[in-house]
Amino acid sequence: MAITLGIDIGTTSTIGILIDSGGRTLALASRPVALHSDHPGWAEEDPEVWWQNVCAIIPELLSTSSTSATDVKAIGVTGMLPAVVLLDGDGNLLRRSIQQSDGRVGREVEAIAAEFDGPDFVRRTGNGINQQLVATKLRWLERHEPDVFSNIKTVFGSYDYINWRLTGERVIEHNWALEAGFVDVSKRQIDTELVALAHIDPSILPPIRASHEIIGHVTARAASLTGLATGTPVIAGSADHITSAFVAGIRDDGDCLIKFGGAGDIMLAAASPKPDPRLFLDFHIVPEKFMPNGCMACSGAMLNWIVANLASDTIKSKANPHAALDQLAVEIEPGANGLVMLPYFLGEKTPIHDPDARGTLVGLGLHHEISHIWRAALEAVVFGFRHHMDVFSELGQPALRLFASDGGAQSRLWMQIAADSLGLPIHLLEGHPGSCLGAAYIAAFATGAVDDWDGVSRFVKPAEIVEPNTKNSARYDALYHTYLETYQQLKPVFPQLARRP
Repeated sequence: MAITLGIDIGTTSTIGILIDSGGRTLALASRPVALHSDHPGWAEEDPEVWWQNVCAIIPELLSTSSTSATDVKAIGVTGMLPAVVLLDGDGNLLRRSIQQSDGRVGREVEAIAAEFDGPDFVRRTGNGINQQLVATKLRWLERHEPDVFSNIKTVFGSYDYINWRLTGERVIEHNWALEAGFVDVSKRQIDTELVALAHIDPSILPPIRASHEIIGHVTARAASLTGLATGTPVIAGSADHITSAFVAGIRDDGDCLIKFGGAGDIMLAAASPKPDPRLFLDFHIVPEKFMPNGCMACSGAMLNWIVANLASDTIKSKANPHAALDQLAVEIEPGANGLVMLPYFLGEKTPIHDPDARGTLVGLGLHHEISHIWRAALEAVVFGFRHHMDVFSELGQPALRLFASDGGAQSRLWMQIAADSLGLPIHLLEGHPGSCLGAAYIAAFATGAVDDWDGVSRFVKPAEIVEPNTKNSARYDALYHTYLETYQQLKPVFPQLARRP
């Protein structure tokens, strides 16, 4: 059985995993990462820290599993996208990365929207003109950091950067390029007219590669720093949310994964692309399939904020404050006794693409307690996912089977709210460590250690199925429409609140 290594360059941590092709996880290790927000709306990280973490994690994995470096047959790296990493002509980092959640580029979004026909952009790229586009970040740098902009010789993503440190090869994985706004989705090729929107020369973009393509091999220098064997194959890698959905078994049309993490992701398997500006579009890990998807900027992070700022010291002192609040909120009827929350604590990405949106609690009274607020928050995140599912249905690609993953899936109350509001059973999973597993499995596939995409199911098993309680359906239908109406009514107000004095 072949052993492969997977690395996840995540927003809050770098995670590594060693697996064998027979379905065993041999070792798992992680290191933290700091997110820098020097100004409102900014989100940056230091790519050098990612590399330092990789250099620390790999020896730990090899030692913990008693694995020889020569036994590692291939490496796959996954990560958030589209982070923007910039190198000069000598391969030096020009600045910290600008993360996908960064919201500084409102002016640049407006400028591109004024220059390029919106529907044509969606048709070509599968994605709308929004703050996630790499062109908006590069234009911001051109305006605010011209010395940095003028010295850019390479622009690529988080896992592209790690791949380069491992192999010396500069490539961009196709989903980074697609969500960056540089790829014609029908041709799966870089479109020079789209690249021109970033005001860069096309040569600054490395060649594009599919996730499972071998792009190079570990260099002698990388081997000395990581403990890997020189010559180990490295694949192009993959977007973390797409890889996580692949690990969860999202392959048949209508399969849908909801990730209840710090941010909220929802990914749908589809046979064909149906571009819509409200969503993101990516290539599926399985060739020739697609994955329309969305990301809510704040879900679990909002719950953490409630714990930190509103919960009592007694709750905070619990080993699991979230579970303690669940125990209080489970006694509250659906609707939280007249409370509706908008979960836009960091603005919102899909499906509204509104960086000015704000977290809102409507209906608050002296009779409400922390338990009501907690339940309203859980319901708000589910309503955000329901909003995405409405868009899927409008496009003729409805979600038919729902799976849940990440930390929030451990909350039985939250999963019941999801099943009741979304009207479908929620399939829970056992043994889903995240996208690092998918990266390792894709590496195994690329090198012939496994020969089928479905084999990843050997690592992740089905667990409990949470069935909807139909008695709550009508109540949640009414609340959901109130949720949508609340945003529409407040939408004109939010920009006034977002203005600086």
